Amino acid sequence: MLHLGTSSWSFPGWNGLVYDGDYRDAQLSRDGLAAYSKHPLMRTVSIDRTFYAPIGEADYARYASQVPDDFRFLIKAPMAITSPYLRSDSGEFSDSPVFLDVDYAIRELVSPCSAGLGLKAGPLVFQCPPLGRAFTNDPDIFINRLYRFLKALPHGPLYAVEVRDRELLTDRFFKCLNVTGVRFCVASQARMPAPGKQIELAHSMDAGPFVARWSLHSGFKYETAKAKYFPFNQLVDEDPDSRESLVQESVRTLSAGFPVYVVVNNKAEGSAPLSIGKFAQRFVEISSNLQKRA
Repeated sequence: MLHLGTSSWSFPGWNGLVYDGDYRDAQLSRDGLAAYSKHPLMRTVSIDRTFYAPIGEADYARYASQVPDDFRFLIKAPMAITSPYLRSDSGEFSDSPVFLDVDYAIRELVSPCSAGLGLKAGPLVFQCPPLGRAFTNDPDIFINRLYRFLKALPHGPLYAVEVRDRELLTDRFFKCLNVTGVRFCVASQARMPAPGKQIELAHSMDAGPFVARWSLHSGFKYETAKAKYFPFNQLVDEDPDSRESLVQESVRTLSAGFPVYVVVNNKAEGSAPLSIGKFAQRFVEISSNLQKRA
């Protein structure tokens, strides 16, 4: 029930780390997912393209056909659902007409994802970008709307909510997730507390699956980290505190009988596969120590 993986798989810099051979962009686009899923530690991957636009059942089915039965996909909901505003290619902002619209979410995300992936569907993550002062000044406005949305979603899939505003991490926010049976997605982002602090805050919720996206090194902006870490084939800035927090919570969750989904981005430490390797090593150390004490 431990599903570790990365955000996407199309990185030529992972040759020798994930891919057995010299994989170029074109080959990664065609064969990368199947090759990625053969790596013994990669048991999930995040489908990030769905954040920018919905995809259909056939696309999901094509992904599912390339991976083994024990593989699970983490799917990001379209930004049109999770953001109150949208930005055009020219930089102009407009209101999203389907912000937290449950009918749109079912039609464009839940139904095609469930039908196309079947049992290979992992968490459906509603990643909310920074929402602006209209919501951060009064988090209850967002929480009330989020509650109505989550309560109306069909039962079955594992849902998780990720936010990018620390002001939203109130007791009422976690209660909203708890009563609707939705998990909190721990995310490492500039506006958010460290993963360990987020995990501490979320402990008010009932035990359940653990979902985390270790996305960005503390103190960095996305583009800065991308430029510094490219081509993502070595650890540049290790973050042992975040890793330890995520590993400890993964051990606790699995010990309680629930699955774990941890997705790592190259911008967390420099190379997602190497971060996962260190994560797995530490996981084994802690689990072995617990077994010895038992």
